[in-house]
Amino acid sequence: MENKKWSIVSVIGLLLTIVFAVTCIAPFVYMILMSFTQAQTLNLRFSDIDFSDLSNYSYVFGKSGFFGALKNSAIVVVCSCLFNCIISSMAAYGFEKKRFPGREAIYNMYVATMMIPGQVTMIPVFIIMKKLGLLNSYFSLIVLIINAFGVLLIRSFMAGVPDELLEAAKVDGCPEHKIFIKVVMPLIKPVLISLVVFTFVSSWNDFLWPLVSTTDSSMYTLTVALSLLKTQYTANYGLIMAGAAVSFVFPFILYVFLQKQFVEGIALSGVKG
Repeated sequence: MENKKWSIVSVIGLLLTIVFAVTCIAPFVYMILMSFTQAQTLNLRFSDIDFSDLSNYSYVFGKSGFFGALKNSAIVVVCSCLFNCIISSMAAYGFEKKRFPGREAIYNMYVATMMIPGQVTMIPVFIIMKKLGLLNSYFSLIVLIINAFGVLLIRSFMAGVPDELLEAAKVDGCPEHKIFIKVVMPLIKPVLISLVVFTFVSSWNDFLWPLVSTTDSSMYTLTVALSLLKTQYTANYGLIMAGAAVSFVFPFILYVFLQKQFVEGIALSGVKG
């Protein structure tokens, strides 16, 4: 009876997993199929699908300025991931492994900024960027990606790094910066990979701030260029879906290659040493 009971539970669990997986995958399948049509509505008819018709993808890369936007997004994403990992790991190291007055108070105030919606600070930040002459620049697109989340994530992981290991390095005469680079950084590699994935996705999909801070079409990111594929009076949803498919591919590839490290980093972030 027990084996039969567990087999029924397993079958039900498998069916629910399949239903959930199909529900998650269906929008992406719809997007890909729709990108091979010239549909003016969102009603997908299989008779309209022509896999040999690559005109939507040709337009996306050839005439829409999409390739330039792709380059801009790539630059912003790479710099955002690099600077976020460096700055967040240095801050997390200071908060977790260094003792100074007001450490926890400063850390709590910094983490509390995560509760403030970005839309609330967007106007003040825009005014600051304008007065500094930094609008329509990569700096304005990168700097807002660096926030308290990275410090929170890395500090939780860094708590598992033994203090005795750092003390041993100091006894051996290792300078502070080498302790951080050669001892701490290799040990927190899994959580850094997780932060790279989070930063990549948030920076790649960011739309509102690039839309507000860029007025020069040569500085448009992928999401802004994608929004411009819709014309004022008519919409070629096949073309829009082709652009969406292109923007989806790169985060998907990144996650496929870093999936194991990403899951490991998330699983170990809450483990205390």
